[in-house]
Amino acid sequence: MKLLFRFCIAGLLTASSVVASAQTVTLDYFFNRETRKDKQGKEIRFHYLWSERASSGFSIFGNTFKKEGFKLDSLETAPTLANLKGSDVYLIVDPDRPKENPKPNYIEQEHIKAISAWVKEGGVLVMFANDSANVELPHFNKLANTFGMHFTNEMQNHVIDDAHFEDGAIVTKNNPVFKTASKIFMKDVCAIETKGTAKPVLKNSAGATVIATAKYGKGNVVAIADPWLYDEYVNGRLPKEMGFENDKAAVDLVKWLKSLARK
Repeated sequence: MKLLFRFCIAGLLTASSVVASAQTVTLDYFFNRETRKDKQGKEIRFHYLWSERASSGFSIFGNTFKKEGFKLDSLETAPTLANLKGSDVYLIVDPDRPKENPKPNYIEQEHIKAISAWVKEGGVLVMFANDSANVELPHFNKLANTFGMHFTNEMQNHVIDDAHFEDGAIVTKNNPVFKTASKIFMKDVCAIETKGTAKPVLKNSAGATVIATAKYGKGNVVAIADPWLYDEYVNGRLPKEMGFENDKAAVDLVKWLKSLARK
C-alpha cells in the first residue's frame, strides 16, 4: 500500500511539473484584425488565425507548436506588460493597413514600451512582416528599430505565378536554426537590415537578410520577412519534386523558439 501511495505521489508530481513547464505562445489578434463577409453576409475574422484552416490560416503552424508542448493563446486587445505576463512567445503577424482594415490598430509608443519591457524580462517576440505593399511597415518598424532591426521596402523573392516557384527558394541546409529543412519557399518578402546586437539568421540567394534575431535583456526578438508558414505553404501544395521543406522548417523554427523561451 505504501509503495502504491509513493507511485501515486510521484505521478502527481510529474504531471504537475509538466503543466508548470508548459510554454504559452500568444498570437496577436489586435494589430492584425482583418474581416470579410461569409456566404450569409456576416462579417468574420480571417487571416493568420490559429483556428483558420483555409490557406490563409495558421492552423498547421499552431499544431506544430502544440506538438512541441506549447499552449496556444491569442490577444484580442492591445498588449500590456500585465496581459503578456503569461506568455513565453508572442507573435505579431502582418499588421493591418487601411486597405485591409478601415480602422487599423497601429503600433504606438505605449505598445512598444510594454512589449520591450516584457521581452527584457525574458519573453520571445516574433515579428512576421511582408512585402511593403501588403503590410503596415512605418509603425511596425518603430517596434523593430527598438531591437536594432528594420524591415525595408525592398521586394525580395518575387514569384510571378505557380510556374515560377523556384524564384521563392531559399537554401537552409547547414543553417543553425533549420536543422532538418534544406530548402524553403518564401515568396514576395521584404528585406531586414540589422545593427548593434541584431544579427542575420538567414539570407536569400541575393544576400538579403530574411530572418534576423537580437538579444534584449533576458529575452529575444526574431524578425521574419514574411508570414511564410501559413497553411497554403505547409499543406503539401508546394511541388515535392522541387524539394521545398516548409513543413520541416516550421518544426525547426518552433524548436528554436522553444529553446529561446524562458523555462
